[in-house]
Amino acid sequence: MILRLSSLFLRTLREDPVDAEVASHKLLVRAGYIRRAAPGIYTWLPLGLAVLRKVEAIIREEMNAIGAQEVHFPALLPREPYEVTNRWTEYGEGLFRLKDRKDADYLLAPTHEEVFTLLVKDLYSSYKDLPLSLYQIQNKYRDEARPRAGLLRGREFIMKDSYSFDIDDAGLDASYAAHRGAYLKIFERLGLEVLPVFATAGAMGGSKSEEFLHPTEIGEDTFVRSAGGYAANVEAVTTVVPDAIDFTNAPAAQVRETPDTPTIDTLVAAANELAPRSESDGGAWTAADTLKNVVLAVTLPTGTRQLVVIGVPGDRAVDLKRVEANISQFLEVGGEVGIEAASEEDLKKQELLVKGYIGPGLSLDAPLLGAEAASKLLYLVDPRVVSGTSWITGANAAGKHVFGLVAGRDFTWDGVIEATEVRDGDPAPDGSGPLETARGIEMGHIFQLGRKYAEALELKVLDQNGKQQVVTMGSYGVGVTRAVAALAESNHDDRGLIWPRSVAPADVHVVAVGRGEEIFNTAEQIATELNAAGLEVIYDDRPKVSPGVKFGDAELVGVPTILAVGKGLADGVVEIKDRRSGVAENVPFAEAVEYVIRAVRS
Repeated sequence: MILRLSSLFLRTLREDPVDAEVASHKLLVRAGYIRRAAPGIYTWLPLGLAVLRKVEAIIREEMNAIGAQEVHFPALLPREPYEVTNRWTEYGEGLFRLKDRKDADYLLAPTHEEVFTLLVKDLYSSYKDLPLSLYQIQNKYRDEARPRAGLLRGREFIMKDSYSFDIDDAGLDASYAAHRGAYLKIFERLGLEVLPVFATAGAMGGSKSEEFLHPTEIGEDTFVRSAGGYAANVEAVTTVVPDAIDFTNAPAAQVRETPDTPTIDTLVAAANELAPRSESDGGAWTAADTLKNVVLAVTLPTGTRQLVVIGVPGDRAVDLKRVEANISQFLEVGGEVGIEAASEEDLKKQELLVKGYIGPGLSLDAPLLGAEAASKLLYLVDPRVVSGTSWITGANAAGKHVFGLVAGRDFTWDGVIEATEVRDGDPAPDGSGPLETARGIEMGHIFQLGRKYAEALELKVLDQNGKQQVVTMGSYGVGVTRAVAALAESNHDDRGLIWPRSVAPADVHVVAVGRGEEIFNTAEQIATELNAAGLEVIYDDRPKVSPGVKFGDAELVGVPTILAVGKGLADGVVEIKDRRSGVAENVPFAEAVEYVIRAVRS
């Protein structure tokens, strides 16, 4: 079928939509691929669906190639399975919840682990049924507080999610490796650069997790890599922990008057004035010698607000995303949490927290944070705070700091958390060299879930010995609509989109340029022959549209090959242009079809 612009449901725009921030959002709307229906929700138009279906086809082919089987679940699901795994609560405000006319609770699924698990439980009961991998391509829903960047962060989106079921951990390793290999092939076929990086499991749970990130400056994820091959999302980077220090002969800590020093900079200046340090003892005090105690407010999935204090070196900023990814292990309630700096109102409720002079729980003869207040607050520290390290820190009294406070001697902590920013030049945890930071879009995420969901939902099979065995699972996701956006983001110029051939809405865009009947008849003939040869053709047959508008639309739409029939026909030639390189060539009319076929199939 030839897509004729005279009848195709398409309207291109000359101006960017006012709410668009990134190139993919601007161009997909302007070129007539999508239209906004509501914040974070988009309607797919014919050209957009053509690209989307090709992305889906590549994913299906690679999933089928590893033996995965496709199923399809409803997006509207009952509350009960998610209640069993506690994710009805753990998802917090991100979950779309609704009630039917009988007052029963339902949700619009953000992910489908529970119902996949129950389906296998319903149908399989023996180890002989395993291994098994099932997948679907389905709409997902998340109540994003601030949808942005078009398809990159929406409230409704399409994902491929698959799940593996194995009798043991060795089987899970094999399933995980098969999915990982399939993902690399998917992104290679899409023409999308991705980098697999270590990641945290988050609310999904499990023992191992990797993200597939597409490097781009507009990405929401920050990751690091080293020249030696280490790569990780910053949330998953582990700090190289210094050795503990013998503090047997360390001098006693001293509380000093330090008025008007509520910031690290003013504290360092005061320290160098009040207690200058000799070169032999390390030279002038710096922010790295101070212990900054940051008070954060954690909003649990239940809505409860809990204060947490984190002690970090004063030269390091707290990264809230890293805190969010790593703090669940220390909380009484699991699931996704909200993290923000404690407010003035929060601090007023804790009388012993003196803003600008907060320290850890101490045992010195001073009005410091004592056992009563410490019992109310979770106190965590950065991995660099090891036993024997000496710090300048707050004394929990206005205008006072403690000098020479020794970790493990003068104060202890409830846990160690990766909470500070990762910087360029920090050492890679595997010793492969200094780290450099970059940004990327998460295109896929794979997890070794283990037995979390199978245990909660009692998915068991009989093993070789006739005993009940809990199944071990893996979960694997690819953002389908996000892939379309990422491809648009990385394949465009100032004139419009430039689709890779693997996903382009057509193979060739034929343009009839001019008013003569012969031009339109010849363009029609070429379009028909190309279509008969198995190529997908867009034909701009609009009779009263100027050449400038037609060429502008062809470049905006972004089909890889543009064939123009115009005034050159008088000399027996047509112009064939490669959209990506911009190279145009006059080709004899009689050779045009074969020329395009070779270009498409090369």
